[in-house]
Amino acid sequence: MKNRILLVTGAGGLIGSEVVAAFSADGWKVHGVDNNMRADFFGSQGDTRWNLKRLHDLCPEFQHHELDIRNRNAIQDIVKTIRPTAIIHTAAQPSHELAATRPFDDFDVNASGTLNMLEAAHSYCLDSPFVHMSTNKVYGDAPNEIPLKEEPTRWEYADPKYADGISETFRIDQSKHSLFGASKVAADIMAQEYGRYFGLPTCCLRGGCLTGPNHCGVELHGFLSYLIKCNLTGCTYNIYGYKGKQVRDNIHSYDVVQFMKLFIDNPRYGEVYNIGGGRENSVSLMEAFSMISAISGKQMRSEYLQANRQGDHICYISNLAKIKSHYPSWTITKHLQQTFEEIYDSWNQRGVL
Repeated sequence: MKNRILLVTGAGGLIGSEVVAAFSADGWKVHGVDNNMRADFFGSQGDTRWNLKRLHDLCPEFQHHELDIRNRNAIQDIVKTIRPTAIIHTAAQPSHELAATRPFDDFDVNASGTLNMLEAAHSYCLDSPFVHMSTNKVYGDAPNEIPLKEEPTRWEYADPKYADGISETFRIDQSKHSLFGASKVAADIMAQEYGRYFGLPTCCLRGGCLTGPNHCGVELHGFLSYLIKCNLTGCTYNIYGYKGKQVRDNIHSYDVVQFMKLFIDNPRYGEVYNIGGGRENSVSLMEAFSMISAISGKQMRSEYLQANRQGDHICYISNLAKIKSHYPSWTITKHLQQTFEEIYDSWNQRGVL
């Protein structure tokens, strides 16, 4: 078999670390790029060094490169040197609130960093599939224009057109995104353009709530991981508006990576996919509180704040029809109960109590 080389950015993060473990297990030579910017963005609670250590213990052949994706020359050099068979780009500044206080860092990481990766791929490995981890925040708050109905524990779409969620045809402009959402729009469009204009096999994965046991959840990023951590430690979880009935669909990092494998094996050009848990893995804050309390035996402590976060979705569910039609062997394998239990076990193992 040809020696397959993967370059993954954000290797210490949730999706990046899942990529390293999964592709290493499949016999790929995996190179990771990460400079632990999460510790800069979120402080010690966002530090991912523990995860990189775990990867080195789990995957002895894994090679880590302490690089900043904003360093254009360094990115050009590493891609030119290793000539990866595929690139998975997960590195990002992921917080709405942080972007508003550090707009240059946010744009330089999310937009310029992505451009650096794309141009390096264009220059040195044009035929190598390029997977860009985008976000559902490219739709801004336009999903909030969909009529909703209030149910006892959640908001729900009132229009049957959206029964299966939001599709890739939903508009991405003329709405409030947050600066984070805007920088991710720039990256998303650029990844599409390198596919259509230059013929680089790219896809943008517009993720719902990405989650899993290796997430360093903090209040500004990592909703489900942080919520479960708060339950375990007895911390107060702040609810920002919408009566605590806001809905998110959650997808386990394992299922995200299984799709990435399929795309790399059978790539397309300039493609976009909504990737999330879909309706079956959707949950509101109120419902999530009940689920984790049933697992841990601890009541959730929370405080309700009337003001919602700017640009936040009231109800967001990913329509998975397109991704399943293009890659029919892909499906959701990790459902909410298992995902909750895995995150709960992980926090216990990390000694958060």
